[in-house]
Amino acid sequence: MRVADVVAALDRRYPPAWAQQWDRVGLVVGDPALPVRRVLCVVDCVPETLAEALDVGADLIVAHHPLLLRGVSSVAATTYKGRIVHDLIKRDVALYVAHTNADVANPGVSDALAARLGLCDLRPLSPAPPDDPAAGQGRGIGRVGRLPEPLTLAELTARAARALPATAWGVRAAGDPQRVIETVAVSGGAGDSFLAAATAAGADAYLTADLRHHPASEHVAAGGPALLDAAHWATERPWLDELAEWLRDTLALETLVSDLDTDPWTLHAASGTPAVTGAPTVKEPRP
Repeated sequence: MRVADVVAALDRRYPPAWAQQWDRVGLVVGDPALPVRRVLCVVDCVPETLAEALDVGADLIVAHHPLLLRGVSSVAATTYKGRIVHDLIKRDVALYVAHTNADVANPGVSDALAARLGLCDLRPLSPAPPDDPAAGQGRGIGRVGRLPEPLTLAELTARAARALPATAWGVRAAGDPQRVIETVAVSGGAGDSFLAAATAAGADAYLTADLRHHPASEHVAAGGPALLDAAHWATERPWLDELAEWLRDTLALETLVSDLDTDPWTLHAASGTPAVTGAPTVKEPRP
């Protein structure tokens, strides 16, 4: 199996044409003629996950987030991303990215997130429009599904915290803790641009990442679905398991998944009532 063979298979499953115009997906670094025996799947290609790839002897890294999303004028080894590019090339490790084309795929990033919550009867939160290359067959951003049994918002938040990979960020929620939740919308990664879509979909709650103060506050005040805000990395990490299984089954490649938490937030201090708890307690980040 060569790099070119794996790239061709990934391009068929996640066609680059499905990606947003601003996105940068596909083969980033690597000689198409070189062999691939072992693959490491990661959310982010950063020095830590690159070191992990080298430690396990991976010939190819498949990442969700682009390494070179915006134009650069230099990849000198004195720059952060330049050093990564140099190390990839020197070690003959290829890098492939599937980002928004994997977000809209079916199955894709949000299907894996929905599965962690046990959602069923899934449909796209924001279906790909008819004139989009990804249109049809249940593709689009996010998913909306039904819980096996109704939960309160407090119970759903606790379930999400248990089901998602552990991070210092954890899961926070906005809304009445006793609100009954039956239909849940999810979107892996930054999802506050789909708040209106979650309302239109009839969701009782919406789980995503990177929610901002004012959009979230106004959304809840307007009576929209309750909100659950998880760490960006944690909402996309579940997809790596599905991706790795597909690579093993389809291409018979040895495929590993990185559990290195690449979320930038490494500490969480829980606010307490001074008269009861004293100083805020610092929670150690979990691996």
